[in-house]
Amino acid sequence: MNMAALSSVRWLTRALVAAPNPGAWRGLGTSAVSHFVSRSQAEDVKVEGAFPVTMVPGDGVGPELMHAVKEAASVPVEFQEHYLSEVQNMASEEKLEQVLSSMKENKVALIGKIHTPMEYKGDLASYDMRLRRKLDLFANVVHVKSLSGYKTRHNNLDLVIIREQTEGEYSSLEHESAKGVIECLKIITRTKSQRIAKFAFDYATKKGRNKVTAVHKANIMKLGDGLFLQCCEEIAELYPKIKFETMIIDNCCMQLVQNPYQFDVLVMPNLYGNIIDNLAAGLVGGAGVVPGESYSAEYAVFEMGARHPFAQAVGRNIANPTAMLLSASNMLRHLNLEYHSNMIADAVKKVIKVGKVRTRDMGGYSTTTDFIQSVIGHLHPYGG
Repeated sequence: MNMAALSSVRWLTRALVAAPNPGAWRGLGTSAVSHFVSRSQAEDVKVEGAFPVTMVPGDGVGPELMHAVKEAASVPVEFQEHYLSEVQNMASEEKLEQVLSSMKENKVALIGKIHTPMEYKGDLASYDMRLRRKLDLFANVVHVKSLSGYKTRHNNLDLVIIREQTEGEYSSLEHESAKGVIECLKIITRTKSQRIAKFAFDYATKKGRNKVTAVHKANIMKLGDGLFLQCCEEIAELYPKIKFETMIIDNCCMQLVQNPYQFDVLVMPNLYGNIIDNLAAGLVGGAGVVPGESYSAEYAVFEMGARHPFAQAVGRNIANPTAMLLSASNMLRHLNLEYHSNMIADAVKKVIKVGKVRTRDMGGYSTTTDFIQSVIGHLHPYGG
């Protein structure tokens, strides 16, 4: 980006920060833009009106992808880095509190995958789960969309998976009731089921989508999933313009593979959402190309849609930065920085559409650095 372009970006940034009506995602109560706007004058001297954002690189290729974001994205954001990892001996109550404090202050975060070891070390709840619970990040949103120029088995896909991620099978309530007998409790509550259902229908309304499908296993878990399904049906009645359907989880998996075009917005409990996120990501290219985000009433966290640390790629410069760059773009849109958001997303999509630079997961031989340099080469002032 040349000096003239950078100057125009800075000018536009000041105009955006001073804008009287930030309104990003206000309809769902998750925007923190007003928080930043009210503080912009105080911080202007230090970072020229930049938005403070918490950055947690996580494990695996997370740190490399975060570096890629900072290298490619010349944006008015001040990243405040915090390291939290259970596999790199960088996890403690103190570090968790530091991350939480930063997120509560900044309201917006960009995070990598915080890997959860399978070994039981005395605490059933992982740091990643505890982080999401303490911030009440109840809604995980993964927009699965085909990338122009990259052909997969199904092309022109465009669907959204919304997952409740504070209860369900991930409640960390397990115990040995008798020797060799483990009970693992799945928690479903009316309050949280209604909340995620309303979030899904609000999302569909705001984004101009036509249908919401509730995914469940109420034929077997008649009380737990039955309550979730009942709550979705009750909320659906409040949105007569949005078509509502229900589907059993195992059939949903098959239908996604056979005919994913029938879906628009899907809403489901925790574990089902985790599985479907990954399945759907595979339909459009895998974990390296699908962005994700998580919301509470106050906070917004941007991350990869399919959470994989890709540990085998660490230090090899082969990870695909597409998902993290698109997540960063979504973060900028949330901050009402449409110009910067579009600039980055367009550059990434152009690189993929041209097809000359492809990382290994997309069938090419390019490195992460090659991809980032190509993205930088395509950056230009949006619309001119």
